[in-house]
Amino acid sequence: MDADVIIIGAGLAGLVASNELVRAGKRVLIVEQENAANLGGQAFWSFGGIFFVDSPMQRRLGVKDSFELAWQDWQGSAGWDRLDGAHPEDEWAQKWGRAYVEFAAGEKRAWLQQQGVKFTPVVGWAERGSLSAGGHGNSVPRFHVPWGTGTGISEPFADKAREADAVDLRFRHRVDGLVFTNGAATGVRGAILAPDDSPRGVSSSRDVVGEFELTAQAVVISSGGIGGDHERVRRWWPERLGTPPRTMVTGVPAHVDGRMLDIAADQGVRLVNRDRMWHYTEGLQNWDPVWPGHGIRILPGPSSMWLDARGRRLPMPGLPGYDTLGTLKILRSTPDLVDYDYSWFVLDQTIIKKEFALSGSEQNPDITNRDLALLLRTRLGRAAPGPVEDFKKHGADFVVADTLTELVRGMNALTGDDLLDEDSLRAQLVARDREIVNPFSKDAQTIGIQNSRRFRGDRLFRTVPAHAILDPRHGPLIAVRLWVVTRKTLGGIQTDLDGRALDGSGMPIPGLYAAGEAAGFGGGGAHGYNALEGTFLGGCLFTGRTVGRALAAAV
Repeated sequence: MDADVIIIGAGLAGLVASNELVRAGKRVLIVEQENAANLGGQAFWSFGGIFFVDSPMQRRLGVKDSFELAWQDWQGSAGWDRLDGAHPEDEWAQKWGRAYVEFAAGEKRAWLQQQGVKFTPVVGWAERGSLSAGGHGNSVPRFHVPWGTGTGISEPFADKAREADAVDLRFRHRVDGLVFTNGAATGVRGAILAPDDSPRGVSSSRDVVGEFELTAQAVVISSGGIGGDHERVRRWWPERLGTPPRTMVTGVPAHVDGRMLDIAADQGVRLVNRDRMWHYTEGLQNWDPVWPGHGIRILPGPSSMWLDARGRRLPMPGLPGYDTLGTLKILRSTPDLVDYDYSWFVLDQTIIKKEFALSGSEQNPDITNRDLALLLRTRLGRAAPGPVEDFKKHGADFVVADTLTELVRGMNALTGDDLLDEDSLRAQLVARDREIVNPFSKDAQTIGIQNSRRFRGDRLFRTVPAHAILDPRHGPLIAVRLWVVTRKTLGGIQTDLDGRALDGSGMPIPGLYAAGEAAGFGGGGAHGYNALEGTFLGGCLFTGRTVGRALAAAV
């Protein structure tokens, strides 16, 4: 036997499970198709936001949160509705969802601090939702930013794996199948890929130079989702979100291909909710890409005007930072928009310098490098953060102009379809600008801006005072073309509350476990239909910890 437990995938969930097993004195073998530079997986590239409930950071900023409010928000967002039949798809997802909110409201922060994770005082208000108390969205700010962004979450666990004598890291080992003995998972088999010293995230060779078979008492699948494979995304794209775009940008490296999910399904593992997925509508083409089609997401503040490809202001809930999938549905199911794969933000320099954050560790050097002085200069200074200005200068999706006439001309030239009419856009901007002269309004976006400014964290770091976009004192004018950027798989391998993978009859498969995105962040869909943000890394942490502890007691 090669180890007590084999873990497929060296991302965050697998590393957390490994850490729990090593602490219990177990021997772990981690197989990963990429090279050692990719230890830590997608988490390394992320902004790193973590969902806490009633944290000291929230309380310092005047936020009143509670488990009851967070669970209300989670249920309203998840909308679990597959609860009928002998083995419902949402049976375990719902249980995992509640367990995760209890974790986020309880020991999660203290446990992460014990692992060496530290947090900034910044609490963001991501995914504000569908504008109803019982519907989708966060009622209060819960997005806690770690020092180091995603690296601040992943690297403590990666370091533990690198340093542990009980962990055997097998890079360039691609799993092509599970090995079963008398109905129990006892190992993996696959191909040894040719050595490749490509930097982290860069597409690597798939040349096969050998084969392997490894055995253990149990196997954990923590291989991630499908976001790097657009064809798989389109295959599982749900009808409720309209037509999948012909052109998307990619928010994860190419090796996040979902192939292990299909392998598991072919070998009798139950996958559920495969049509639930999470893709952002504020994607940019990265002007300095790492992987093919590399996309970066804007984490927008509330003030930009959002237009469809035809230049019309999006209806509710299509507001910046509110309802990701609600906006995606508008863009992909409105009959005269389905032929266009993009939308627009229109804003000004005042807005971009404070309200544009770019998702990704490499786009936030101040927080990633734990540089407090740089953080204060860039987030409170007169100019936009350097990475944002770089995108404005070099990005293929930006148009900058001193007048609206020049802006519309540049937008039409960029797309080549001449869909935008200056008079129509001017009328919409004037109507929007008239709403901001009072501290009250009937306009939902203006109300949202005022609401955001009442939160101290947003007032300091994320939301500019309400002002007219057409006021030249706030110029130049800026237009940003936005694409759908692929990101997360919300369904996956159905697991019980110990992380044991289930078969088609709903029974645990002996020796087989799943964690992270491969398990739909718990139970095959802990988020349901929607995510509250700060919950993807958190789901990897929670499922990895749960699986590691369950296996430590079982093997």
